[in-house]
Amino acid sequence: MFSFENDGANHHFVQEAKLYPNLFIGRVCSQYKDLYKVLTEQGEVLAEISGKYRYEVADLPDYPAVGDYVMLDRTSDEKGKAIIHHLLSRKSVFERKAAGTKDDVQVVAANIDTIFICMSLNNDYNLRRLERYLSIAWNSRAIPVILLTKVDLCTRIEEKLAEVAAVAIGVEVILSSGILKSGMESIKHHIQPGKTVAFIGSSGVGKSTLINCLIGEERLAINEISKNEKGRHTTTKRELIVLPNGGMVIDTPGMRELGIESSHISRAFTDIDELTQLCKFRDCSHQTEPGCAVRQAIEQGKLSEERLLNYLKLKKEAKYDGLDAKQIEIEKMNTMFAGMGGVKNARKFIKEQSKRKHT
Repeated sequence: MFSFENDGANHHFVQEAKLYPNLFIGRVCSQYKDLYKVLTEQGEVLAEISGKYRYEVADLPDYPAVGDYVMLDRTSDEKGKAIIHHLLSRKSVFERKAAGTKDDVQVVAANIDTIFICMSLNNDYNLRRLERYLSIAWNSRAIPVILLTKVDLCTRIEEKLAEVAAVAIGVEVILSSGILKSGMESIKHHIQPGKTVAFIGSSGVGKSTLINCLIGEERLAINEISKNEKGRHTTTKRELIVLPNGGMVIDTPGMRELGIESSHISRAFTDIDELTQLCKFRDCSHQTEPGCAVRQAIEQGKLSEERLLNYLKLKKEAKYDGLDAKQIEIEKMNTMFAGMGGVKNARKFIKEQSKRKHT
């Protein structure tokens, strides 16, 4: 029988659960609006959060998400839905901007040990998107691993590997093919009892095929890739699945774009970050300043212009994260007039110049 202490939760969660002696530990497998399917040591139960919990929740990320450990009042829903009273602290959390909102973030999955960033070697191949995924994956506190799928469709594998290695410094890269069943042993190396992995990436990159191989059965639906090689949204919800070896995997819907509000840019761009320390000016913008180590690296062919542009783009997104339209406009004006001490000083200067003209 499944045991959280032996197979599911590490020592941290088991010890924290003991703070609630009259409740039972469970782990969220999936979510349906306000209902949760929760895995317990007695099986799966349907659950909802308590009224007190709902009243005390301040922000969207404080609600339970797939992968979260929660404390329930029961391990069976035969006499009604179980009630979630507490959310245990998260050791890692993967977030993205919530749909239809300006500032809220949505927890995609929690308590992940390894994030497999899936990118297929066909038209989905996009180094700039990979950099975005990496910056957010590092911020989640899980370990990212790049999974290049559908290698059977690529004739320039060595070239692609070199390109990926240049932007994913220090990150393990695995080549795989669901058709050829290759790369599975390298993937399984990260999936052990008590460990949780998540597969993220655009639709159609082969996540469901790989997860089916790990499960040992065709549990997840798979669609054929379309003629223009763009993936279809096969997975429509996040789901935590217990694997035969005791490890757990979280499948996620295809995500072509992710907000940068929860990124760890420096970790994903360590090469540029190190070069920045060598620039003559501390506030170097890496454009036309003399003594710019970043521009020098580009001129010497050690760094691509595209990588720098994506780095600057993500930095700008992170700077404006959480601001409303008016605040963003003020930030832009302050940046524009930085040499004059900000927009307030610029306005003061303009007024003084106007007075002089009329005297």
